Amino acid sequence: MDNDGGLFLLMLGPAGAAGLYWALYRYYRNTDKSHAFEHETMVDAKPVTGTDHKISEVKGTQATSIRGNNVHNYRSRVQRIP
Repeated sequence: MDNDGGLFLLMLGPAGAAGLYWALYRYYRNTDKSHAFEHETMVDAKPVTGTDHKISEVKGTQATSIRGNNVHNYRSRVQRIP
């Protein structure tokens, strides 16, 4: 009986596993298709515009709950679509 055929089959298992691992790694990592976003993408920054208006102020624990909460009537804002 020739031992070279058996040795070939024994080596085929680890080689196939290594090939499958490499193929899955390349497929999921996309290492050959990635790009450097910071270097290859142009972003024009502009100054922030807008205003803020102060409505009310709560200091400490003066208010024990948030005005307009829906803790007990939590379905009041849910509307069915006809």
